[in-house]
Amino acid sequence: QVQLVESGGGLVQVGDSLRLSCAASGRSFSNSAMAWFRQAPGKDREFVASISWSGSTTYNTNSVKGRFTISRDNAKNTVYLQMNSLKPEDTAVYYCAAARSTPRGGVSQSSYDYWGQGTQVTVSS
Repeated sequence: QVQLVESGGGLVQVGDSLRLSCAASGRSFSNSAMAWFRQAPGKDREFVASISWSGSTTYNTNSVKGRFTISRDNAKNTVYLQMNSLKPEDTAVYYCAAARSTPRGGVSQSSYDYWGQGTQVTVSS
């Protein structure tokens, strides 16, 4: 059974940093793209960042460029999201996603086949 488990969320102040982790189990994703999405209260889930199977290609949505960094450790079957200079508008539930076999991911939710349960990030002003 494939599972993606996010951790690292919490309540922080404006300008603080957090590092989210997503540990996968049940199969290896070393040949697959992975990504982070988020969903703020009352809003649709939106793309945050993606990373190719090797980690050589990453893509961030404009609102987090220069502040968030996605990375992965295939030996640990884990993807990370380093979030710096957090803003109140970053408040959301953050979800990890993984593609079944696609080596390079997209920005659409339909590009991904497996999802975690989410971790709450709250940025207080």
